[in-house]
Amino acid sequence: MEMAQPESLAELLNGRRAAVDASWPAVGYLAGWLLFHSIGAGAAGALICALGVVAWRLRRGDKPRAVLIGLLGVCVAALIALHTGKAEDFFLLQLLSNGASVLVWVLSIVVRWPLLGLVVGAVLGQRTRWRRDPELLKAYSRASWVWVLQYVIRVAVFLPLYAAGQTGALAGARIVLSWPLVAACLAVSWWVIQRTLPAGHPGLRHPVAEQPA
Repeated sequence: MEMAQPESLAELLNGRRAAVDASWPAVGYLAGWLLFHSIGAGAAGALICALGVVAWRLRRGDKPRAVLIGLLGVCVAALIALHTGKAEDFFLLQLLSNGASVLVWVLSIVVRWPLLGLVVGAVLGQRTRWRRDPELLKAYSRASWVWVLQYVIRVAVFLPLYAAGQTGALAGARIVLSWPLVAACLAVSWWVIQRTLPAGHPGLRHPVAEQPA
């Protein structure tokens, strides 16, 4: 019996779209910095792209809070670079957030509250009912390691480039490791979930509560 779950993780979480949106400020920053050799111009380019994304998403009816959080992150990144006077510091917030994400995701798996389950459960309106399903808990835990690997890859690429002050390479890595990596992460973690859940399981939308002994 096949899983009664038509959506993939990509469809449920809109992850690829969010990753594409997140890559535009890096494009704007790189363009401004290369054209004018100025952190101010790079910051302006990043903010213009971020505002464009916000306007587009709000026009399409997306939730204001979700898109404004992304804009806030770009503003903070730009302010850091302007304050330090180092062009590569525009990517410092991204480096730190990915490092923190590695720790948080690993901890969530260790304590048996995998973040992937929390995110999907919130999207599906299940709250934490999925935790009462041992098969779903195991599937989310295994798939969460794919997300840990995603953040580890970013840190492994960003850190040496940041240490070397390679602003252009950082911007390129930021773009390449946005939507392509997120798309791969969503696909592989969905495959892990499907492989982990036993035949006959009703799927993500229908947690099966463990029966008391």
